[in-house]
Amino acid sequence: MHRILFIQPTQYGRDGKLCKQGRLYLPGLVFPLLSAMTPPDWEVAVRIEVIDGIDFEDTADIVGIGTMGFTIFRALEIAEEFKKRGKLVVLGGYMASIMVTEVSKYVDAVVVGDAETSYPRLLKDFEQTGCIQSVYSEPVDSLANIPLPHYEILTQKRIGTMLPVQAARGCPNSCSFCSIACLYKGRYMPRPVKEVARDIAEVKRLGFREFYLIDDNIIGNPAYFLSLCKTISKLKMKWSTQCSLLIADNPNLLAAACASGASMMSFGVESLNQEGLDKLNKAWLDVREHRRRINTISRSGILVSTEMIIGTDGDTLESIRATADFILECHVPIPRFYILTPMPGSPLFDEYKREGRLLTEDFSLYDGSMAVFKPVHMSAEELTEAYWELSRRVFSITSILARTLFNPLFFRNPSKHLFALIVNLHYRAYVKRKVPPNIF
Repeated sequence: MHRILFIQPTQYGRDGKLCKQGRLYLPGLVFPLLSAMTPPDWEVAVRIEVIDGIDFEDTADIVGIGTMGFTIFRALEIAEEFKKRGKLVVLGGYMASIMVTEVSKYVDAVVVGDAETSYPRLLKDFEQTGCIQSVYSEPVDSLANIPLPHYEILTQKRIGTMLPVQAARGCPNSCSFCSIACLYKGRYMPRPVKEVARDIAEVKRLGFREFYLIDDNIIGNPAYFLSLCKTISKLKMKWSTQCSLLIADNPNLLAAACASGASMMSFGVESLNQEGLDKLNKAWLDVREHRRRINTISRSGILVSTEMIIGTDGDTLESIRATADFILECHVPIPRFYILTPMPGSPLFDEYKREGRLLTEDFSLYDGSMAVFKPVHMSAEELTEAYWELSRRVFSITSILARTLFNPLFFRNPSKHLFALIVNLHYRAYVKRKVPPNIF
């Protein structure tokens, strides 16, 4: 029997230690899906490094390593260790997919983008020849007939109260800094609603009352979203997802989300500076509407989580400091911040390289907590310090309590805000170690 070992790496803190935690609250879906696509005569093992150890003497025939965000640098380190032991090593995930040239030197193969066709072909190549190709890149045009994920891979581990379910991939927008835009180039591919419902029903059967709906912009197709909400409402489950702030401008979509059990949504607010957003090809988001939209969504009963970047061409030190005030004024329960980072393979990287603005191409420094390019209105050192000052202010005990326990909407749903309190304290611990709080 052949054996494949899947690994989801963690990342290093500035103290040089690997980030670890006792429980993983938002597990990914890729390994349950890949397991479901693996022939039954293969043995599958999974290690999620933030909660698991890695045995570099594992007897696996193939080691498959995911590359989610900044963990790609730990992924390359793990790849080198397994290569020293003569293992066939494969990288997949969106970061490896947009950095194929850079990462190929570390591994035997890279699976680019969607794996529904590429992954079975890779396994078949190995079975027939004992060898694999250096790159597998076979885009899919439909997400129909994806098998039921092997959720037991996750339920056997120390996870939280939610399992992941995928609704769609891609996004109709093409923001220049976004890795998803690099891969899908404006495509938005929804799965058949009945198949999404099948996966949700399985999550419920396993005893979970909540699920995390994986989608880069759940209202990318409004008609599909309404149909999905109608179906989800029948299953009587709570759910969370990523979404565009524009849902606040469509009462029908917002009401449908709430009626179907939407509990928490993460929004790409990005910046308070319109000039910066415009230059990142996100002019469709009007910063003058941020407060109104966040308040509208919050009053609907959905717990708001925000993603923001600092260091756009319109940012000043004053506007970055104002971001902390904005988060407090809007009582954002769960905020996150990163320094604008031009990831290799993105239009932003190409633009900054062409303009001579890149300060380094040591990609291990591209972790969102350090300026790796020349900002317009400050020095790189000032931007980096402003990021940590912002993080310290937002994740101070005073700010955390004001946005969670003393949130004006606390008594409308105390459990949600208690959850937000725990998340904030978790993020605070990461910030104190000078690690961007992007693992939970």
